[in-house]
Amino acid sequence: MVPPAHTELGDFTATRRVLLLAAIALLLGIVSTFLSVALLRLIALFTNLFFFQRLSLDSVSPADHALGVWVVLVPIAGGLIIGLMARFGSERIRGHGIPEAIEAILMNGSRVEPRLAVLKPVSSAISIGSGGPFGAEGPIIMTGGAVGSLIAQFVHLTSAERKTLLVAGAAAGMSATFATPLAAVLLAVELLLFEWKPRSFVPVAIASATAAAARRYVVGTGPLFPVPSHALFLGPTGLAGCVVAGIAAGLLSALLTRAVYASEDAFQRLPLHWMWWPLIGGAAIGLGGLVFPEALGVGYDIIGRLLQGDAPATLLAGILLVKSSIWAIALGSGTSGGVLAPLLMMGGALGGVEAAFLPALGPGFWPLVSMGAILGGTMRSPFTGIVFALELTHDINMVLPLLVAVTIAHTTTVLLLKRSILTEKISRRGFHVTREYQVDPLEILFVREAMRPDVLTIHRGASAFEVRAILKAASRRQRLWPITDDRQCLAGVVTRPDLENWLLEVEPGCVSDIMNTGAAVAFEDEPLGAIAQRMALTGFTALPVVTRTDRRITGLITLTDLLAGRRHALETEQRRERVLTLPFARDANGSSWI
Repeated sequence: MVPPAHTELGDFTATRRVLLLAAIALLLGIVSTFLSVALLRLIALFTNLFFFQRLSLDSVSPADHALGVWVVLVPIAGGLIIGLMARFGSERIRGHGIPEAIEAILMNGSRVEPRLAVLKPVSSAISIGSGGPFGAEGPIIMTGGAVGSLIAQFVHLTSAERKTLLVAGAAAGMSATFATPLAAVLLAVELLLFEWKPRSFVPVAIASATAAAARRYVVGTGPLFPVPSHALFLGPTGLAGCVVAGIAAGLLSALLTRAVYASEDAFQRLPLHWMWWPLIGGAAIGLGGLVFPEALGVGYDIIGRLLQGDAPATLLAGILLVKSSIWAIALGSGTSGGVLAPLLMMGGALGGVEAAFLPALGPGFWPLVSMGAILGGTMRSPFTGIVFALELTHDINMVLPLLVAVTIAHTTTVLLLKRSILTEKISRRGFHVTREYQVDPLEILFVREAMRPDVLTIHRGASAFEVRAILKAASRRQRLWPITDDRQCLAGVVTRPDLENWLLEVEPGCVSDIMNTGAAVAFEDEPLGAIAQRMALTGFTALPVVTRTDRRITGLITLTDLLAGRRHALETEQRRERVLTLPFARDANGSSWI
């Protein structure tokens, strides 16, 4: 298909279809709000059943149980149920939700099985309700994403549009759970979308905003974890403390990530079917809960205490030693639950320890800083970590300390670990996920920079004798030959093999008899990315370059030229050169010694 002469280039590629996606996202935001509330109620129901043997939807803490040593059996029972559900229901309920969402996006065309939309929240509610040291956000993200994918599968959409709705549902679930609409959008951008386009951003933002607005009528308003207001000015010692907190959070993030996958490796070596692994993980949870009851369940009340700055040393030690250990073992066993709430708790405990020797900047200051830093470091999503902490507390004065600490933590883990806690699981399944996003170099290089301007052409009325003479005189083997009319404008194209076969005919006739008049073309002002896409769609690996007004031939661009453009982009990243030198930095011969 030949592009029309009036084709215009723009900043974005969005079409009116984004309005359809936005309308569906609006519905998703409302649905995801009620799903998140239903999951939280389901967790409360199972918590009451497992620990207090009663039917109730009231939110309670497993730490208040009166089971004594029998509490060890509760997570074991939960783990057994999870293993059976995974074995005979769907193996994809195993894990904490976000890696499964990423895998569905990248490897499964954003298609999610309908049964997963039911099994995932139920299994997570059982897991957390039986004492699992997880958060509800991962299952809600996966459940919201599953609903978004299911709705998309009933509508005539592309795989990319299904991805947008899957992520919109996931963002809406997180927004409804934590009342963090902006952090939910940032999580989508940093972890799930793998692009930055209006086509995806607009529906995701609408779904998240709708869920946050609907949440106010269903759950209520206000920050999830209110904190005392902190001072706006820190000073040099405060900022230095943020650097220390960032390094500590980065080291802890790396340690937690390695612990989770060391646990998974240990379970892989067991001579047992994976169905039984959650049961073993449940035993570890039960023993940990016997020693430190506060390690059981989500622990939002513990996070609130940490942010108020009144947590005793025994609580901090229990979180960092017991909670982190059973969390890593349970995740490695393949049970179902989220990671955000546990990371918040462990980050808050780390901050509580740091508050003993870092500058005193107010109650809960260092726990809050470390919470954001742990999120940014462990999940490799720095903007999400910063904004998530701000929206959870509504303390806007914490922007600067969070920015410093989260950036340092992110830098630490990027240098220490090749992959995050989320992408390592995907890598172990045989897929590599690139987390660096940039403008494609082919989008900022243009046809005029890569084309061959000295292209040889053939007139449409040329005879076999004339064509033979042109081919013989050609100094190089040109694969595609543009055919021109009397005004030197493009009339068609013909490949060299077709020309050679035509010349072997007894009465070849005129070259216009064999030319292709519907070949794709390129324009000088088009980016190479558009040309690569056109070649992929048409199957042509060489395109004549013409003017937009009268289709006059100006050059030829081939697949080899596109690769040369890519090499040019690589050079800009890899070749080092000194552009300026200082006069005093030269030796007697005039060479720079810096």
